[in-house]
This record gives sequence, C-alpha cells and structure tokens, in this order.
Amino acid sequence: FNPTRSFLGNHYKVEDFLGEGVFGIVAKCRDTKTNQAVAIKVNKNRTDILEQAKKEIFILEQLQRLDPDAANIVQWNGFFLDREQVCLKFELLDQCLWNYIGAPNNRRLPISEVRPILGQLTNVLSHLGSLGIVHADLKPGNIMVVKRYESPVKVRLIDFGLACPASAVMPGDRVGTVGYSAPEVMLGLPYNEACDMWSLGLVAVELVTGVPLYPGKKYYDVLKFIIETQGYESLETRYIKLTCLDDIEQMFRRGPEDGQRLFVSLIKEMLALDAHQRITPSQVLRHPFFNPGLSNRFPSINIERPYRVNSSAWHLPPWTKVIKTQTGPPSRHTCVINVKLL
Repeated sequence: FNPTRSFLGNHYKVEDFLGEGVFGIVAKCRDTKTNQAVAIKVNKNRTDILEQAKKEIFILEQLQRLDPDAANIVQWNGFFLDREQVCLKFELLDQCLWNYIGAPNNRRLPISEVRPILGQLTNVLSHLGSLGIVHADLKPGNIMVVKRYESPVKVRLIDFGLACPASAVMPGDRVGTVGYSAPEVMLGLPYNEACDMWSLGLVAVELVTGVPLYPGKKYYDVLKFIIETQGYESLETRYIKLTCLDDIEQMFRRGPEDGQRLFVSLIKEMLALDAHQRITPSQVLRHPFFNPGLSNRFPSINIERPYRVNSSAWHLPPWTKVIKTQTGPPSRHTCVINVKLL
C-alpha cells in the first residue's frame, strides 16, 4: 500500500492510518458521497493474503445474518477492489480495548466496569456459536470500544481474518496470537468454539490485573506458564508470579468491590485445560458473577440455531465471490452458498 495515496476506490478519501499488520493496513477514510467516516481494511496484494481475505469475506457474509448491535460485532459494509487489493469496509469505532486499559501503563479496571464488558463479549461468543463460527484470535487488540466516555462501556469484536466454521477446523492449525491461544490450539489438537472462551478468560484477567496472565513470545513459554502456573524467568517475560489462579484475587484494585471471589471462580471455569470441561457462553451468563444482586445484571441469552455455516463452501476455488446466501429449513442447520468466478 502506498501511503501517499489520498483515495481508495472511487470516493473514499484517506484521512489517517489506524493500524498495520501482516495482512496490510487499516485506514480511516471519508466517504465523499455521504461525508461519513469509515474504517477500511486494505489487504496486501499477495496470494496468501488474498486467499485469507476471501475467507474473511465468507465469514462476514454469514455474520450479516446477525444484528451488529445485538451481537456486539463490528458492522461490515461490503468490499471493493482497489488496484487488485481487496478492501473491506467497516464502521469506524473509537479505540481498541488494549489502548482503553491504558497499555503500556497497565491500568486495572474495577469489577464494576469489567462485568458489563465481559457480559458483552460473552454475548458475542453466544452469537458466533449459534452460527458454528470460531473467531480464533480474541484479544484486547481485536475488541473495540464504541465510545470510550460512555458508561457502561460498549464493545464490539472485530477482525475475522482467522475466523472459520468450527466444522472446517483442521487439526494442526495453529491460529491466533501467542499468549491468548488455548492449549489445544498451541498443541496442534482439534479445537472448536471453546478456544474462544479460553481467550476471553485471559482478556478478563488482563482487564482486572493490567497485565497478561500468560505472556510469552513462543508457545513453549506460554505452555510452561500454564503448566507450572508460577514460571518466573524475568521481569520482561513474566509480570506477575502466581502459584494458582486463586492468586488473581490479590491483584484487584483496592477498594470495596463486590464479586472478586466470584470473578476468580468464573475465570477458573473459563480456563479449564480440558476444552470439553470449559464453561459455555450460556453458562457464563448464568454464573453467580452475573447475579441479579450485583450491578449490571445480564439476562441469560437463548439464541435459536436455525442454521449453521456449511464448511463445504469454506475452501473456495481461486477468485470466487460469495454473491448470495440462502438459509435452509430450520431442521437442516445448513446454508447454501452460491458463488461465481470473478
């Protein structure tokens, strides 16, 4: 991507650069037709990146079945090609959760603020689970705050570049970000939606402690911390020393906070090593941590499952585009994907 370019497509004026990654860049643009500010993800013109972009479009097409506000996911507004680069259009949000908590200043949030954030992110996993979709890269950098000065804070999940149907997961695929990946992912074992619950548990701990629970640049480092629960090699690698997950309670902000013990109880269920024993989104919202007696209550969510993503359309031939989806009868739990060659 040429940073000197002032326009993307026919009418998107580049105003700022919001981020950069392996895939490409994210730019803040102004739609000159509507004068609306938008976020545009510009993917690199590279074969592997283009393949990944097509898969992300496939997932985003499925997510359009959901109400972004109700599901706490970013609103996607389609895509276009600019000089053979795939550009994805999204609503413009305020800042990522990593910046919101003050990184690198390691600001710790009180339980009263963590509870609604955790509830909204659990709501996201409920909706993704209803479609049989695994996000596979849940972390503070992929969680956006809608407006930082609102109370309670509203958040949305972004970046579905690594997302896939649970039925299309290939054993051995190591996806996600080191430090937030579930054990089964790091070990190259089969995984499903439960890996996102593990990641959410780590995000929740980071919100209350201000530091990652299992830091490390390599899977080996993270697995060592998980297994030992007290690996302490250096200040640069390990910010805190825990002998068990119960020690998290010692790191809360001081003050009269309800729910600290209940929070730790919930985290232990979210971080169950056995994915089959890991708590589910619906169980999270029924946990005493979200007890009506505590502030910011969340009702249990009952999401119908009239369809699930059919993984047979996941591995699409080169340069195909999803042009239409059609939901099958509720009893079939499938969707039909019509594609055409570009």
